[in-house]
Amino acid sequence: MNIIKNVIAITGTPGTGKSSIARLLAKKIGARLVDIGFLIQNERLTAGFDERRDTLIADMKRIRKRITEIVKESEEKIIVEGHFVPHILPKNWIKTIFVLRRDPEELKEILERRQYKEEKVRENVAAEVLDVCLFDAIKICGQDKVCEIDITGKYARDIVEVIVAVLYNKEKCGKERIDWLEKLEYDGKIDDYLKYIESS
Repeated sequence: MNIIKNVIAITGTPGTGKSSIARLLAKKIGARLVDIGFLIQNERLTAGFDERRDTLIADMKRIRKRITEIVKESEEKIIVEGHFVPHILPKNWIKTIFVLRRDPEELKEILERRQYKEEKVRENVAAEVLDVCLFDAIKICGQDKVCEIDITGKYARDIVEVIVAVLYNKEKCGKERIDWLEKLEYDGKIDDYLKYIESS
């Protein structure tokens, strides 16, 4: 049986505000929130621990199975949040995938405040500079389902209003073209961040 769902997906590099924005959005539109990170920890959907990167290793097969069960069983609106959402959900289930972006300088500060290990900070900042989450979302889900939003220096509640406007066709996505490499070059900081990319 071909089941079609209208899932709202929220993705982005760690540190881009996915969790707080997803929680506010779920409350605003009356949707059920599936936080992939929480699900992995709460249901122990792991395949070990990466000591070098100081992070759990996600068991992708078990995560896909569990989220598929949750979405199939649900009668309410669903928001699925996590940085590898495109790799988890069937693309025909996704109504819109919002890719949250944050200026690499601000992202670096946030990750350092969270006391991420230096290697993990470099890896995530490099991923943001190189548009990794955006690239994955477009490649897997298609450009027409992807909405890229720059959250730099903005409040979560304001980002939620933008997302709601897009969902209810009051505003179109695609107005922003986010190019961190271009911005870093313009600001004269490109060499500093190229080191992150080369070492990641």
